[in-house]
Amino acid sequence: MEDVVRDTLLTYKKSMNLACSCDRCLDDIMALALNDLPPSYVVNNAYSPYVRAQHQADRQGATNIITIIAKSAAKVSGSPRCEAYAQTKQHN
Repeated sequence: MEDVVRDTLLTYKKSMNLACSCDRCLDDIMALALNDLPPSYVVNNAYSPYVRAQHQADRQGATNIITIIAKSAAKVSGSPRCEAYAQTKQHN
């Protein structure tokens, strides 16, 4: 599920109007989103593409993932905890 969330976040991050898109903020968004999604574990990486395909084929599931990522992005953008954003605010 982590790979699915990462790929989805990277695909849609420009359209989410993030306050900051540094690695720390993206990791925070991913962590929040993964906490709200059901886990999907794979012990053999050879099966990882099947998990990804399953989520891409399921339109409602894909929409749910995007919605959860967007909510997580809004929360992180509302209160970024990274140094990059803090430095930007100091210069304004």
